Amino acid sequence: MKLSEIKTTLTTAEAVNFILEDGTLVPEHFHVTEIGVVSKHFIDCGGTVRTEKKANFQLWDANDFEHRLKPGKLLNIIGLSEKVLGMEDLEIEVEYQNDTIGKYGLNFNGKDFVLTSTRTACLAKEACGVPAEKQKVNLVQFPTANVCAPGGGCC
Repeated sequence: MKLSEIKTTLTTAEAVNFILEDGTLVPEHFHVTEIGVVSKHFIDCGGTVRTEKKANFQLWDANDFEHRLKPGKLLNIIGLSEKVLGMEDLEIEVEYQNDTIGKYGLNFNGKDFVLTSTRTACLAKEACGVPAEKQKVNLVQFPTANVCAPGGGCC
């Protein structure tokens, strides 16, 4: 989800709820403790220099049980972040504390914002020797008559 998409969603949302993909709710008294831009400048295992920028939201489960973030308040925080930090329309990455700080993608299911799993990946598979995924074939597709008979050309 991009910054523009969450802003559009917040304009009509009745509440700001976050859930994990397994259905676990982020407690409704969470705080958005940070909104920022995270820049990553790196070299992959194939030697290619890359850059990546994301809008970063940090959620914190506080013991402030009276707190409830409203859509308008989150829109104001995003607007201030855009103005002060010069934020572009970036993909959103969400940091949320589980057993350790996890990084999640963000989707909206029509009611709740869903923290989606993220994965690592090799960005230079062709350069570092990661074999390509083998194509799966169904052996019944191949004819069997005289395929490996002498003179059949299979050897």
